[in-house]
Amino acid sequence: MAASIGEAVTPVGTSDALARARLRASLVPDLLVEARRVVNTVIAGWHGRRRRGIGENFWQFRPYVEGDSSRIDWRRSARDEHIYVRDKEWEAAHTVWLWADPSPSMLYKSTYATVSKESRALVLILALAELLSRSGERIGWPGLTDAFSARNGAERLASHLAHASRLEARPDVSSIRRFSDIVIASDFLDPVEETMEWLDVLARHGVRAHLIEVSDPAEETFPYSGRTEFRDPETGLKLTAGRAETLAEDYRLVYQARRDQLSAWAKRLGWSYTVNHTDRLASESLVRVHAAMTVDGGYASGGRA
Repeated sequence: MAASIGEAVTPVGTSDALARARLRASLVPDLLVEARRVVNTVIAGWHGRRRRGIGENFWQFRPYVEGDSSRIDWRRSARDEHIYVRDKEWEAAHTVWLWADPSPSMLYKSTYATVSKESRALVLILALAELLSRSGERIGWPGLTDAFSARNGAERLASHLAHASRLEARPDVSSIRRFSDIVIASDFLDPVEETMEWLDVLARHGVRAHLIEVSDPAEETFPYSGRTEFRDPETGLKLTAGRAETLAEDYRLVYQARRDQLSAWAKRLGWSYTVNHTDRLASESLVRVHAAMTVDGGYASGGRA
């Protein structure tokens, strides 16, 4: 067998839920520190998620369109040949659900990566929790916490994670209400049809999702050669390839096709899809997700596209 390129960050068996919980509890404090470090690199450009709606504070002028129910601002309109309406800023707290995939495949870390997929996913989610809490938003983890509003939201969420005896592989998201957002960090290696079936209820309920695919560079490039043993972290099944390099081209095509199909489906629903590689900075994806969350729209009800 060729030298190992990657392995799970812990030898804990997939059935040992208690050991997994203890490992997660030991990691969470450090991940919270890392999340706050990431937040400090992007906080200067973070201005909250301003939206048009009911409120007292002026937000912006925008051109009037036929059927617009907003009040026309005649003073502003008199300055040129266009008619403008005055928007106020939505002041009610918004709810954003946050979830990181706890499945065994997320434990993988290759020699090309700086962290495991699980660590990166949790850092991204805790960083978002910190930013959203500072902005006065309500946050929650489906199946673990109700939505809550607190300035120390990231710390509270981290405490729940550290004390959870187990995390659901796929939490029930059917009770998430319309006009909420949900951020999901996962490697999305399950069959695309299964992922779409799980998330379809969000589209039908008018929830906007932001999918973050956490990818190890070795999973994407398939740098294996010679006799190599592959093991499925979910089932323990093994496959031995005599010349792994002969599988590379087909593997890359299938891997990319999965991403393209899921990404295209998400974007047709008005959702965002971001890829974060574990050899890159977490802050890069955090900025992209924040930009997607500030865009109006994406809550239209509909099913699988």
